[in-house]
Amino acid sequence: MKEYPNKYYPTILQGIHLVILYIFIQTIVDFPLAVIDYYKDTEYLYHPIKKIALGVGSVVFILIYGIKKAKAPVLHIFPIKLFNPLVIIPVVTFLWGAHNVLEDVNIWVEKMIPAPAWFWELFNRIFEGDYGFFGAFMKVAVIAPIVEELIFRGLIFNGFRKNYNGFVAVFMSALLFSLFHLNPWQMPATFVLGLLLGWLMLRTNNIFVAIIGHSINNAMVLLAVTYWQSIHEYSIYLLERDELLILSALVMALSIVLIYFTSIPWFRKHR
Repeated sequence: MKEYPNKYYPTILQGIHLVILYIFIQTIVDFPLAVIDYYKDTEYLYHPIKKIALGVGSVVFILIYGIKKAKAPVLHIFPIKLFNPLVIIPVVTFLWGAHNVLEDVNIWVEKMIPAPAWFWELFNRIFEGDYGFFGAFMKVAVIAPIVEELIFRGLIFNGFRKNYNGFVAVFMSALLFSLFHLNPWQMPATFVLGLLLGWLMLRTNNIFVAIIGHSINNAMVLLAVTYWQSIHEYSIYLLERDELLILSALVMALSIVLIYFTSIPWFRKHR
């Protein structure tokens, strides 16, 4: 009788189910409130207590559900291994270059699929905090990276890399991560970010590296949205667009090489 290898949780189909379940939990609360806000001109959807309760509740449910299904020690699902902190430097430079290149990609996507006005209103809402810039920073650059990395580079990626090869694990977790954001205009950026963070997990086996990388990316986006005019007055942004794109591509290529060498798991070899 033919024997099949053991399948660990989650497989790709189970990962898709987990993401849909996470979205569904949030939708069954958000959709009725959005309808009420539309017709009553209220702000229930963005009420701080609602956002905290739904955010914490849905994440805790998904994590408990996934951990029970995985039947693995918590530190196997969310590994914390020693890593070379110098890897953070090329992560920053890669993200800087990627943001410049993806800006043109996003413009092309929007030309192909024009974004409705309500999308930009919703997008800007993401970067608004209940306590000014500090509130926005906590939401975008602290809470969101922790929540999303525990689910995508922790729970989901843990099963994927046990069931499939490294390429499939990184690619599929990045694809699910980009689809999770539910809009085509953000998909190129979230997909590239997912590829980077998945690769970092393969190289370092440390969930904190993925969280830090995600946090840096979101902080850069927040700063770009908040201080767009001031940032683009720097001399590097006064270059011709083609020159800036070439420079950004070179920075990304060099950063990938540096990430590879600074993420060599030599710490574990010497333990």
